[in-house]
Amino acid sequence: MAGVRRRFSKEFKIGAVKLVTEQGYSSADVARRLDIDRKSIQEWLAKYAPQFDASTANRDLPEDPKVLQDELRRLRRDNDRLRMERDILKKAAAYFAKDDPQ
Repeated sequence: MAGVRRRFSKEFKIGAVKLVTEQGYSSADVARRLDIDRKSIQEWLAKYAPQFDASTANRDLPEDPKVLQDELRRLRRDNDRLRMERDILKKAAAYFAKDDPQ
């Protein structure tokens, strides 16, 4: 029985390309992790990688240090909130998962 042909969104393809171009993973490693044919990753690299050269990597970062500080502060607050939410969910999952012989 032949497998079902999967279709991937442009965003997914670009995300896979970024794993190779920005994160330093090999195309074979990305293909294995995402359960995709290596040839597909290489085709996506040929199509989308030119968009992600080093000159455009940081182009949308503001130059004003105050703006960067504000953004960093906001991101840290968000990170703390997300960690707290994760911890609450972990505790709730542990509570509901424990065996209660009642």
